[in-house]
Amino acid sequence: MTTTHSPDAAPGPSRALSFDRAAAQYAAARPSYPDALFDAVEDIAGRPLRGARALDVGAGTGISTRRLLDRGARVVAVEPGPGMAAELRRGLPDVPLVRGDGNRLPFATASADLITYAQSWHWTDHARSTAEVRRVLRPGGTLALWWNVTDDTVPWIAAQEERLLRFFGVGPEELGPRRSAVQDRDLPPDLAFTHRRVPWTRSVPLTTHLDNLGSHSAFLTIEDAAARGFLVEERARLLTEFPDGTVEEAYVVELHAAVR
Repeated sequence: MTTTHSPDAAPGPSRALSFDRAAAQYAAARPSYPDALFDAVEDIAGRPLRGARALDVGAGTGISTRRLLDRGARVVAVEPGPGMAAELRRGLPDVPLVRGDGNRLPFATASADLITYAQSWHWTDHARSTAEVRRVLRPGGTLALWWNVTDDTVPWIAAQEERLLRFFGVGPEELGPRRSAVQDRDLPPDLAFTHRRVPWTRSVPLTTHLDNLGSHSAFLTIEDAAARGFLVEERARLLTEFPDGTVEEAYVVELHAAVR
């Protein structure tokens, strides 16, 4: 009989806050975002990020916050999880940080030029978050949602995805943003979105790749022994693919942005 290890069902609060237990691992191993993504945001917004009043909602450990700062935006990070917020504060001590989420933004009406959700829109109540975005975003401001999605046109990534699906015993949509398609994002229906796909790669040690994999909520919401067992087996498989211990990860950033 095949044993599967299904993660928590729907993307509710317990699964969303599961990242707190692995905040340092998340900060160290998760991929960042390429310059081309922020070029695309600026193109759609019709203005530079420099000087923009930006809210980075579901900021996590600050991966997207840091990149927005690099582009000159004036960023306030919004994060509900205490562990993730503490990690963000360690890495970016001078960035304003507000404990909250997209369902109830603690900001004045028409106060933001840009609201971003990097890897986080799918954790919200979309109806409530959409109403809050429309309230807080100034007329002419931009909502930008994006996800790093693994590029399963690469053979070794496609094979790994199949192993993950068998291990968890779920469909692709239940693994979260590793594989979800643009059409599955439940985007606000009353905004005219522009969609861009930005391919990019990074080379990382095998340990970092496995830590990245293990930092996803699907692993954080199952028994530790089961998660460790899969990752140990995955290390052995990947060493045959990458004998020097360096993994070439391939992503496509799915960007969906709309001007209010």
